[in-house]
Amino acid sequence: MTAEAALGGSSAPRAAAGRPAAPHTRRYLREIFVELCRIDSSSGNERACAERVRAELAAVGVEVVEDSSQGQTGSNSGNLLARIPARDAQRCVLLCAHLDTVPALAQLEPVLVEGVYENANEGILGADNKAAVAVLLALARQFARDGAPVDLELLFTVGEEVALAGARAFDASVLRADFGYVFDHATPIGEVIVASPSHFRIDAAFRGTAAHAGIRPQDGRSAILAAARAIAAMPLGSLDGGESSANVGLIDGGSAMNVVPERCAIVAEVRSLRDERAEEIVAEVVERVHQAANAPECECDVDVGVQRMFSGYRLAASTPAVRVAEATLADCGFSPRRVTSGGASDANALIVQGVSVVNLANGTERNHEPGERVTAQALEDMLDVALALLEHARG
Repeated sequence: MTAEAALGGSSAPRAAAGRPAAPHTRRYLREIFVELCRIDSSSGNERACAERVRAELAAVGVEVVEDSSQGQTGSNSGNLLARIPARDAQRCVLLCAHLDTVPALAQLEPVLVEGVYENANEGILGADNKAAVAVLLALARQFARDGAPVDLELLFTVGEEVALAGARAFDASVLRADFGYVFDHATPIGEVIVASPSHFRIDAAFRGTAAHAGIRPQDGRSAILAAARAIAAMPLGSLDGGESSANVGLIDGGSAMNVVPERCAIVAEVRSLRDERAEEIVAEVVERVHQAANAPECECDVDVGVQRMFSGYRLAASTPAVRVAEATLADCGFSPRRVTSGGASDANALIVQGVSVVNLANGTERNHEPGERVTAQALEDMLDVALALLEHARG
């Protein structure tokens, strides 16, 4: 069994469709991937990575435009958009990847061990989404020399890991693409993400009354008790047969062990593939919060805020971008599989703005975990699939 198969990575043959990547392009792909992974670009701190991407594109004569989204995203960089024109192209295609990562929590030291890239330290590698960023840069390098099969737009977003902040702030009306692809799903190459959920954030801040917990507990009103009762009554976990989910991810409150806590704040989320169902679950969560705050044993004030973070989508099999993706994957030796995802990508934000895009699995593994990794084969397979996608898109 190959190392890739043993690790659950891609073991399919390399792409046979279209023009394969040149050997020096593959070498560049591996080198730039490692260099990008060494750059700490956690959400809000993407500037160094953005400057490296800009420099790599400038080196092959590709102009980059940075948008003015910084004030909306909290990032120290804006989104980057580059265009590579083709000769006599009849179609324009968008490819999108995000520059940010979740917090590294350990020094970034990518190493290649038996065909697998991983972090030598106990932290993320950054393959989510720098594997895709590296592929886009490798494409730009090859097309700058050989010419592109279609007019190509390359979008590098910031703040994807914080509710798609960069893509939501990006003005998609500047795009010319007929359709496009996001390479941002950490599953084996071949999966085509045709559905993704709507997502809501719920903030609840309980305010009770402080009192000495040993001498005058009867005079206090515990905000933590109110929050606990609310959480216990909420519909949480996997719901509706896996179509929906709800979670309380953050709790903060109290001041000391011997003080009846006067404050407690919780942050919850709700996701569902059906937008109306997501709203129903949100309404139930909010109702449980108010019921707990009004309970006689609690009697707390509470402020509740609900924010739609992004909207979900469902793509028909007849969507041109889906058809091109499935034909390409099959020609490249992979078995196309339409799947739904419980997560989101920049595709969610772009689709809301009217851009026809499809999120494709990129072969990375264990994203957001200290054991994050990607096989060297999967990295090169991503490049071959991207090249073939553009050839197929040309028609």
